[in-house]
Amino acid sequence: MTKYIENVNMYLSQMKIKQTYISMRTGIDSKKLSRILTGVQDINSADMEKIAKALGQKMEFFLGDDVCVPQIGAFMPEKMAFYAGSPTAEQERIAEKLVRFMENIDEVLGARARFLNLSRE
Repeated sequence: MTKYIENVNMYLSQMKIKQTYISMRTGIDSKKLSRILTGVQDINSADMEKIAKALGQKMEFFLGDDVCVPQIGAFMPEKMAFYAGSPTAEQERIAEKLVRFMENIDEVLGARARFLNLSRE
């Protein structure tokens, strides 16, 4: 297995990123990606670029001996990301509603807790 693949696998593991996400972002078939990441199939430079870009890095980042993977705990817990491909207008509308809901989830849960506390009194 190449250093590039070892580093990508370490990055995916530590950042808790699924292969299906990388497959969607790169357009690489999930079975091919699995073979690449297990070292069964050789990787070409075009796929190396696609994978690095999908992970928000340059290809050179994964070629080095000293890859510094940020600890997942270093990220702010209220951040959330997902890849939606090319959403339709309806999907964008739903996504906006979900974002607004997530922004207010603490208030919703707090209100529920206050209500339950009042009902116990």
